[in-house]
Amino acid sequence: MVSWFTRGLAGAVVALAASGVSAQEESTNQVAAKTAWSVFEDKSPRECWAVSSPTETINKKDGRVVAVRRGDILLMTFYRPGAGVQGQLAFTGGYPFAGGSTVNLDISGNKFELFTEGEWAWPASAADDAKIIASLKRGADATLTARSSRGTQTSDRFSLMGYTAAVEEAEKRCK
Repeated sequence: MVSWFTRGLAGAVVALAASGVSAQEESTNQVAAKTAWSVFEDKSPRECWAVSSPTETINKKDGRVVAVRRGDILLMTFYRPGAGVQGQLAFTGGYPFAGGSTVNLDISGNKFELFTEGEWAWPASAADDAKIIASLKRGADATLTARSSRGTQTSDRFSLMGYTAAVEEAEKRCK
């Protein structure tokens, strides 16, 4: 599982995490905005991605809603032709996930599981990526639920308005 993640996505993830959402909004490498989704393109290494922030976030501890500090919360789909990556999903919850935990992804009633390492989660294989991306294209919203290393249960909802157009733009730019 980790090898799938590190095969092409790790470099983009490090750059993306270092830039943060606010830096991305000011970034010169944003090439398109498709409703709730933005498209970015980098030349070296060549990579393109569609990314969005959640429309709703709920944090609970011991069954009660709590205020917590989280970093960037992002759902992304990457294309990196030099590494053979043509549609790789990644999610960061803005905190370290509980060790050995998974993130549950619900796309308009279709359920998937993402594996975690540190602050990142992703599907187990390229085949799972393809299934999830196809479901995201058909869905209205996606909700990711997870558990932090401190035991906080989080639920992040993303609008999928513009997702299809954004991933098609990213894919076209990185063929």
